[in-house]
Parts: sequence; structure tokens; C-alpha cells
Amino acid sequence: MKLHRNLVFAAIDALEMIFNENQYADKVVQKVLKFDKRWGKRDRGFIAETTYEIVRYKRLYTEIAEVHEPYSRQDLYRVWAVWAVLKGIQLPDWKQIEGTPTRRIKGKFDELSKIRKFREAVPDWIDELCEKALGDKLWTQELAKLNEPAEVILRTNTLKTTKEKLRKALLEEGIVVEPIKGYASALRLPERANVFQTESFKKGFFEVQDASSQLVAEMLEVEPGQRVVDTCAGAGGKSLHLAALMENKGQLISMDIYGSKLKELKRRARRNGAHNIETREIESTKVFKKLYGSADRVLIDAPCTGLGVLRRNPDSKWKMQPEFLEKIIKIQHDIIRSYSKIVKAGGKMVYATCSILPQENNDQVLSFLASEEGKDFTLVKEKKIYASKSGYDGFYMALLERI
Repeated sequence: MKLHRNLVFAAIDALEMIFNENQYADKVVQKVLKFDKRWGKRDRGFIAETTYEIVRYKRLYTEIAEVHEPYSRQDLYRVWAVWAVLKGIQLPDWKQIEGTPTRRIKGKFDELSKIRKFREAVPDWIDELCEKALGDKLWTQELAKLNEPAEVILRTNTLKTTKEKLRKALLEEGIVVEPIKGYASALRLPERANVFQTESFKKGFFEVQDASSQLVAEMLEVEPGQRVVDTCAGAGGKSLHLAALMENKGQLISMDIYGSKLKELKRRARRNGAHNIETREIESTKVFKKLYGSADRVLIDAPCTGLGVLRRNPDSKWKMQPEFLEKIIKIQHDIIRSYSKIVKAGGKMVYATCSILPQENNDQVLSFLASEEGKDFTLVKEKKIYASKSGYDGFYMALLERI
């Protein structure tokens, strides 16, 4: 493998922004890939994959490289050299990495690989927390799977096309996709490709959405003509799915505390041809209190630690602090009690997170059911999805009915 100096330098630039400036990895990679318009698909792939791999295994590589935060540029070259040696890449004769102790790197890797928190590169507190919550065996399996790069999964927009028609349309554009058994609208890419440049995407024939995430809207059992409220809609991935399941009939109210995310939802809705979505920014409690007792269906896709989607956001495990878990559990506790009041008698609600922690999931639901606000609800069913078992993102979802 021939290494190009400018590509490696770009990866170092990215790591500096992510590790030292605390910027988000996905945003940084997008920014860095625009540095040179001459870079082709392989060049861009090298930068993105190298950056994400080092972010994912930051603890392991920095331990082997014997460097500590804040990282100097020379430290980051040492970390990159560790990555290259462990990948079996012949190191070039560059002054930035001269004297790299190749044999010592491999020996230290063998030694640290026996310890899970180093092998899978995770902070002590997360390792201890998840082992206690899930048990040693499940957490070990889950963590290994969460360190694998996520596949690209598409959700067919049934307002505009069918899964089979989308598959053929993408094939004509040179992109191969395959259906996934048990997922009504999902198609997976066996090989990564920039699907956002396709005509099929521009025409709104699909959205990129993990297979586990696609199960959330389906669990809500919406029907055309209903009044449905998505309480934590964000940029609207699940709102768009709900609109498709409702066949554009009825009223879908998508709420969020961030107006900027709702603007993005409106833009996506236009491309998707989703006409029954109405956005409402939550500027005060009045916004949702007006809806109490009025909705047939309510989705609470609650803010969470995101420990089920570390494959997509590997930098989040380095940004997260123990006190964040306590804070988010309190937010979830309040949200489910407030937003559940929107459900009318005989209506249904789904509480969901992209976390694998019981404290954020089943424990929250059981606590709600035992509360004054939850006394009229019953748990119909729940799903605990683990990446190690499904192959897709870790998720939790519970369907509750108001008696």
C-alpha cells in the first residue's frame, strides 16, 4: 500500500480537531474531505476510514504510543504510526515517524489486547457501568460489535416508490443494494457508496436510516387519518417514516426544542413528498400542554447516552462523562411523564432510545407505569435490540396503551 503524505497529513488534521478541539468526528471528516477537490474516492475513503479507526481505538493506540492529552502534532504522528504498524502497513521514510519501535508496538498490543477496556478502547467508567448492567458476557460481545464500522442501510420512501423499484433504480446508477429479511422497507449496501449523490436520493426515494431505527415507527402501529405526535423529532428521520406509514393522511405533529433541526425536517419532508407533517418548536410547556389528551399515537424517541450507536459515533464515548448519565436519566423521567399526557384514552405510545442500558430503557418504563402519570397505561410489548445479536444498532422500544 503506497502512502501519500497529503492524505496522512489530512487525517492528522482531523484527529487534532477531534481530540484537542473536541469537535464532532462526522463534522470534522466532512470538513477535511473538502480540503482538496482533486482527491478521488479512494483518497477520501483512506482519510475517513483512518480517522474513524483511530478515534474508535483511541485508548488502545494512545496507550501503545505512550502519549497523553492534549496531543501535540508529533504525538498524533506517533498514534498514526501505531495504527499503520498494526495494520501491517510499511512505514514510509518520513521524519515525523522516524525511529518508530515496530517490534515494541506489536508486543504491547498483544499485552493490552488481553484486557477488554484496552482491546475495545472504552473509558473505565463505561466499561464498569455496562458490565454491571448487562453482565460480562453480553457486554463483551456487544462492545466488540459496537467497534465494527456500521453498514449503510436505506429506508425506502413508500410515498414515492417501492423497495423493488428503488433497488432497480439504484442498480441503474451503479449501486447494488440487498433487502434485509424481517425489515419491511430496508435495503443494505454490501459495499459503501456515496448514495447522497444519486438521482434516487435527490428525488426522495429513500433516506439513510439504520435497520433497528426503522422498527421504531413501525412499532407505533399508526394508521392513515390518525393524529400522531412525534415529541422529540429532531431532524425527522422517524417523522418521515411515520408520514409514509400514514400514507400522507391525517395529522403528524413533529416537535422539538431545537428549531434548527425542525428546519432540516421541513427540507427533508419536501424532498420526501411528506405533506402531512406540521412542525412545532417547543419554546415553552404550552406547546405540548395544548395537545394533552388529543393524540391517537405518540412517539417519544427520548434523548439518551447513545451507547447503542457507538459504531456511528465512536467519538461520543470520549466526550461523555459519568454525570451525563444521571442528567439524561432525569430528563427521560420527566419527558415520559409530560408527553404521555398527549395520548388520548385508547391511544398508544412508543418510548424508545438508542441505548442498551436498562436504566434508560425498561427501568424508565417500569418507573413510569408505577407513577401517577402512568397508572392508566399498560405495557403491550417491548424490544431490546443488541448489535451483537441483530447486527444493527442497539435500541430499545416499548409500546404502551392508554386504557
